[in-house]
Amino acid sequence: MKHESVQNYYGEVLQGSADLQTNACCTPDDMPDHVKKILSKIHDDVLTRYYGCGLIAPLDLEGMSILDLGCGAGRDVYALSAMVGEKGRVVGVDMTPEQLDVARAHQDFHAQAFGHAASNVEFHHGYIEKLDELDLEPSSFDIIVSNCVINLATDKEAVLRGAHRLLKEGGEMYFSDVYADRRVPQAMAEDEVLYGECLSGALYWNDFLSMSRKAGFGDPRRVTHRPLTIENPVLEERVAPLKFLSATYRLFNLSELEPACEDYGQAVIYKGTIPHAPHLFELDDHHAIETGKVFPVCGNTWMMLNDTRFARHFDFIGNFSTHYGIFDGCGGESPFEATGAITSASTGEATSGGCC
Repeated sequence: MKHESVQNYYGEVLQGSADLQTNACCTPDDMPDHVKKILSKIHDDVLTRYYGCGLIAPLDLEGMSILDLGCGAGRDVYALSAMVGEKGRVVGVDMTPEQLDVARAHQDFHAQAFGHAASNVEFHHGYIEKLDELDLEPSSFDIIVSNCVINLATDKEAVLRGAHRLLKEGGEMYFSDVYADRRVPQAMAEDEVLYGECLSGALYWNDFLSMSRKAGFGDPRRVTHRPLTIENPVLEERVAPLKFLSATYRLFNLSELEPACEDYGQAVIYKGTIPHAPHLFELDDHHAIETGKVFPVCGNTWMMLNDTRFARHFDFIGNFSTHYGIFDGCGGESPFEATGAITSASTGEATSGGCC
């Protein structure tokens, strides 16, 4: 699928969210009240050119430097600009000039709406597969976000490599996208409508995990996911028998992350100080950390909290001095726990089986 087809679909064919033929580009999670308040201040021209719903924004953004991949008309860029405050900045990248024209026309409006002395946003025309060609400093962003855009990219691995290059050590890529239960057939991938609707460009989920690790993001963490209901009988027939889901992932730029979750006897205590999360912090879909409770963690999770912007919100117990093997229930199956591989503690003999 060529860039020109996607540009035409989002720049000329679609004139608003209502023109989308499926719900694949939609992230319908309930929005917190503080996000609704911010979105209520965004200009109507920007809102009507937004092709989706929801907002992809992690917690603890004050003062951060954020890059939005596929920013379109700038709705999320402006919402994030309010969250980072005057000391932060938000940069948007998009390949569709018509969308960027709308975004740039409202910079002063939003600076005033959010009480900023000057605009803290900027927009770049370019391709998210070619981030190295833009005037963006390597290792200069704390967070990179995107909302159902990477599936539209012609070279998804290049997007991940470029994002890794632009993130600071300890930064994260936090994004929502569409994934398939198998690799999409070539004929389907060339269907312009299915591609523009965020379906036939979807990655097979296991290929995504492999690409992420290859790009330098060890231990990808899924935050949320939901099955996609296309709700368009004609298009549903064209994609059968493939199934799709929408998922939000966070990928940390932490060079010391290990391939598996290893146990070092560590734990953390959440202080309850992250804005809008006083009682519980959800790192991902299997780490919901209650305030004030000692919470055992693997070495990778420790680094995701200790070596990132989240460190000030936690107390840390332990270190990396002693290794206890794979982290129970999280780090993968140990061959020492498989049936027939346990050695008797009293005799030192294997309980069953042999060398072959």
